[in-house]
Amino acid sequence: MKDQHRSGCPINLALEILGDKWSLIILRDMMFGNHRHFRDLLNNSMEKIASNILADRLRRLTAEGIISRTDDPSHKQKAIYSLTEKGIDLVPVFAMIGAWGSKWLPVSEELSIRAHLLHEGGPALWDEFMDDLRVAHLGQAPARAKSGPTVRERLQAAYEEVAARKAG
Repeated sequence: MKDQHRSGCPINLALEILGDKWSLIILRDMMFGNHRHFRDLLNNSMEKIASNILADRLRRLTAEGIISRTDDPSHKQKAIYSLTEKGIDLVPVFAMIGAWGSKWLPVSEELSIRAHLLHEGGPALWDEFMDDLRVAHLGQAPARAKSGPTVRERLQAAYEEVAARKAG
């Protein structure tokens, strides 16, 4: 197995799986946008991924165990993609990438509000978000009793608030 990789370096190995832009965008859209069907991922990404690239990346992410694919019981020809525990465990990585991008790159306020809130909330918020994702993607029972919106819903509400303010 080791001969299939350039080295045993953990950064290299992670980049061999996640090192292309599209894999990260797909995972972002699954985490933050709850896009779980091929068409949702294809049509709702602002970066406009091509369908052949999307299909390829979904196959690769599934083969690596970062996402899973199950048949959609509501439609014979649809599949539902879900984050696995391995994929959910990337939340802190996304939080740190978002924080770095917000600090050093010309981001828009509305598209960086989620990153800002995740950075501000730190590991406690990341853990809560991962618990929410486990409920949504793995069907696990909630880790703690909650009343109120999920982390994803709070992040989405913050985005919508900034977008509405900027729109007028």
